[in-house]
Amino acid sequence: QVQPVESGGGLVQAGGSLRLSCAASGRTFSSYAMGWFRQAPGKERGFVAGITWSGSSTYYADSVKGRFTISRDNAKNTVYLQMNRLKPEDTAVYYCNAVVGTSPWGSWGQGTQVTVSS
Repeated sequence: QVQPVESGGGLVQAGGSLRLSCAASGRTFSSYAMGWFRQAPGKERGFVAGITWSGSSTYYADSVKGRFTISRDNAKNTVYLQMNRLKPEDTAVYYCNAVVGTSPWGSWGQGTQVTVSS
C-alpha cells in the first residue's frame, strides 16, 4: 500500500509557478501508476494528472493541459507536479494517490494547499 505525503504548496500570484512533491512510502511504489488530484472549496475532488509506473506516459485533465507537468523519480519514491502559468481557478488542496486510469485507489494524504491570487 502506498502512503503519500504531499508538500510544496503555497501562495503565488497568477502567472506564477509552483512545484509539488509527493513522497510515497511502500516498497512497491514503482509498480503503481500515480496521479494528482485537487479539491477546491465546495467542490468535489477531481483528477488533475497521471503518470504510468515507468514514467513513460502521462495524461492530464483538459483544464491543466499545457501548463502542468507530472513526473516521477522511482529511486526516491516521489512524484512531482510542476505547475506553470497558474490561474486563480487552480486554487485548491492538492493530493496524490495511486491510480487506475483517472481513478484513485490507495490511501489519501493530508494534501497541500495551493492558493493563486489574481
